[in-house]
Amino acid sequence: MAVSGFVFVTLLLLAFLSTGYGYGGNWIQAHATFYGGSDASGTMGGACGYGNLYSQGYGTNTAALSTALFNNGLSCGSCYEIRCAASKQWCLSGSIVVTATNFCPPNEALPNNNGGWCNPPLEHFDLSQPVFQQIAQYRAGIVPVAYRRVPCRRKGGIRFTINGHSYFNLVLITNVGGAGDVHAVAVKGSRTEWEPMARNWGQNWQSNRYLHGQSLSFKVRTSDGKSVVAYDVVAAGWSFGQTFSGAAQF
Repeated sequence: MAVSGFVFVTLLLLAFLSTGYGYGGNWIQAHATFYGGSDASGTMGGACGYGNLYSQGYGTNTAALSTALFNNGLSCGSCYEIRCAASKQWCLSGSIVVTATNFCPPNEALPNNNGGWCNPPLEHFDLSQPVFQQIAQYRAGIVPVAYRRVPCRRKGGIRFTINGHSYFNLVLITNVGGAGDVHAVAVKGSRTEWEPMARNWGQNWQSNRYLHGQSLSFKVRTSDGKSVVAYDVVAAGWSFGQTFSGAAQF
């Protein structure tokens, strides 16, 4: 019995390691709609703070998440594989991978099954129109889908855009691979120690310390508990409005 128990636990551990944290699991049922127009211009900006999704590298493979998935903004940057399900009339074959870049707000004036698609507790993806049309016909409007979390695959390193003013440093973190959704950030200046940053909104992280004239390093932790450190990724002569990227990536 002891040997059998050991083998069982070992198999469970190997299965966990092979799939990764939160990845490769069972498909989950949800629904999807679309917004933003045929060129996805209406998806720019959004509750995650990414701004221009083209220049940030997210393109049109993006989604606004319902309350049940959005996690008050902590899901920003996470990636999902989605396929159309159980609708032979409207579904197209294949699947898509999208990044969470926006929030789909509830509409409590409408019932959950007739316009209130993003009302709690529904799990819903409001996709950009171009990516919706890769898995379903435009005329469908709304389709049942199956989804699962997948690792985000990014080109280049994590990017840090610094906004604000002298005692209000607001850092937008983008292009994050792996889990994609940043849950904790710390900053270190060349003349200061490591200190945690507070999430202001979306993936904008705040420090009230005076950091001007210092090179900056950032420690980034995602929802799977993994961390990377971007040492001296921001040069000492930085200015507000600039974006910096190093080699650090998940």
